[in-house]
Amino acid sequence: MALDSVKMEINKSAEASAAAIKADADAEIAKIKADADAKIAIIEENEKKRLEEAIERLGRQEISSGELESKKIVLAKKKEILEKAFDGALASLENAPADKKLAQYKQMIAASKDVIKKPKAYLSPSDKFTAEELGVSSVAVDSRITGGLILEDEEGDVQVDMQYRTILQTIWDREIKSLSDILFG
Repeated sequence: MALDSVKMEINKSAEASAAAIKADADAEIAKIKADADAKIAIIEENEKKRLEEAIERLGRQEISSGELESKKIVLAKKKEILEKAFDGALASLENAPADKKLAQYKQMIAASKDVIKKPKAYLSPSDKFTAEELGVSSVAVDSRITGGLILEDEEGDVQVDMQYRTILQTIWDREIKSLSDILFG
């Protein structure tokens, strides 16, 4: 019986040892699982923050892109309105009655007397003014001119461009800010 008793004692000791090892292993597994869960929670939180930041950034970019597109559309419309205003002003000058045009042409010629004493005038085919009416040495038609005139000295060395389009464009370029403020201010 002593052998049975020793066997039992060894079995009990082995079972106790196995239970202790199993308890240590279970504790170690629980600790590893808890560490892994904590790391996963941190990673999930960081990823959640990154995702929220990315969504917020994309939202801001989308809003910014929309605002930029809106500004482009508004600018294009403003440009279109300004071009219509320019074209309307030019058409008004080019289609003015002959007596009004004659008075304007005489003023242009008088203003250029410091540069050209007795100029030759180039006119639009639609203008039928004579050299006498304008007070110039001669008149020639130039199909490129739609309104206004080009003055040239006798030698053809000096020209003064007094076309309506040229004058209007010069004023337009110089005053575009003021014009824009008036139209869209």
